[in-house]
Amino acid sequence: MNRREVIEKVQAELFEMQDLTYRDFHAKLMPTIDKETVIGVRTPMLRAYAKKFGKTADAVTFLEVLPHKYYEENNLHGLLIEQIKDYPACIAAIERFLPYVDNWATCDMIALRTMKKHLDVFIQEVYSWMASDHPYIVRFGIGMLMRYYLDEQFKPEYPEKVAEIKSDEYYVNMMRAWYFATALAKQYDQILPYLEEKKLDTWTHNKTIQKAVESYRIAPEQKCYLRTLRIKK
Repeated sequence: MNRREVIEKVQAELFEMQDLTYRDFHAKLMPTIDKETVIGVRTPMLRAYAKKFGKTADAVTFLEVLPHKYYEENNLHGLLIEQIKDYPACIAAIERFLPYVDNWATCDMIALRTMKKHLDVFIQEVYSWMASDHPYIVRFGIGMLMRYYLDEQFKPEYPEKVAEIKSDEYYVNMMRAWYFATALAKQYDQILPYLEEKKLDTWTHNKTIQKAVESYRIAPEQKCYLRTLRIKK
């Protein structure tokens, strides 16, 4: 099939999985995109579809097509990139796709598991994305840093990079807060000084504390102390 035929086939199959109640609910969570571009396919169904579709020749053709019309097509695109096992090919595919990401949900669902074997060089890609002018590329970069570099790969320079990001974008700063809250759960002693010394802007500082206090991974006594670090506006 040619590109048009593949896209029409995929769209038809996505609409067969449509759940309008879910569409109406989920669209409200993504104010940056037009509701009419949301079909309403639940994520588990889309993942199952992507797993099956990714084994076909049509998936290669689908990945050649950008931009997409529908939110679920973008999510499918991201899920197909996840399946690329060759590191350079995966990087090339995600680089091509990221400029078209226009919402937090698509941004956050992509897990590039191929990168686990290349974390020593992948960090340079992460730094590049975090320096982007595109808010969702920045968010994606922070997300990758949070996903893959908070455990044995952690280095003190990583939170420094996140702290240095200056943005007025809500979805960038929310991810920065999410990063620091998660980092508190995994690297508490290394991250605490960012709050004690007020190294973050006030909004991100307080949102970090809020998300940390809501986390089940942070000890009760740590939560009590973190509450004392809130900045009063």
